[in-house]
Amino acid sequence: MPPDAGFAPVSVIVPAFRAASTVGRALVSIAAQTAKPEEILVVDDGSNDGTFEAAREMSRRMEGVELVVIRQANAGAGAARNRAIAEARQPILAFLDADDEWLPEKLERSIAELEKDGRVLVAHNYIRAGDRAETVVDCVRNFAAGDPFVSLYRRGYIATSTVVARKEAVDAVGGFDTGLATGQDFDLWLKMLAPPGTPFAVFPEALTRYHISPSGITANTARRLACCLDIADRHARALAGREAYGPASVSARPPCTTRRFALMGAPAHGVRR
Repeated sequence: MPPDAGFAPVSVIVPAFRAASTVGRALVSIAAQTAKPEEILVVDDGSNDGTFEAAREMSRRMEGVELVVIRQANAGAGAARNRAIAEARQPILAFLDADDEWLPEKLERSIAELEKDGRVLVAHNYIRAGDRAETVVDCVRNFAAGDPFVSLYRRGYIATSTVVARKEAVDAVGGFDTGLATGQDFDLWLKMLAPPGTPFAVFPEALTRYHISPSGITANTARRLACCLDIADRHARALAGREAYGPASVSARPPCTTRRFALMGAPAHGVRR
């Protein structure tokens, strides 16, 4: 594809599992971006509902964006994302789950924020969309003071479908850990941002619509909590020497809780399965 002022050097990573009814909505929201990505990589992770075909049918509606649809045996969200990352040809990665959608200025604004101070990752607020109402979820307030890595560790308050990151930084830490049953995304952000002084930002605009369902709010809560406690243990050493570090940072509040999952549907901790 020839260079174009309306295109950005971005590969969009879309894991999809039984998403035949929503993947088209997600792809339309990508095509509608004011700064369009060069490519979209959809990985159908062993769906049996026509997800692969539904994604392929969208190729004529992509407004010049290259759409690559890959099918693999079911291996989990982390493996699906890793497969897409391995195929990605652009230096910037943007993540969107197949049941979510972006507002039109999401990429333009995210890239502008990523380019400040050599940041390796940016995220933002999002809109939580249920059957009857929409609510803006304020992620930024959790990063308002102190060391932002400590805030991320203790709260894990980044929704995957809001993240834009540098591919080289994702590759450097090995991508998503498929050995984790859930929480691979939270673990990845911590790995990328662990070196002291690594610049990242969570900015206040709500540019992603995160769609929830009653089953998504409570499903597998115990498994998610166990994985998050495992992740907390893995990254505890990275807190040493940081601002606000102390035993309370590890023990007083793990990065996710059963109550938080019940309230939010755990958007920061893996594709809803």
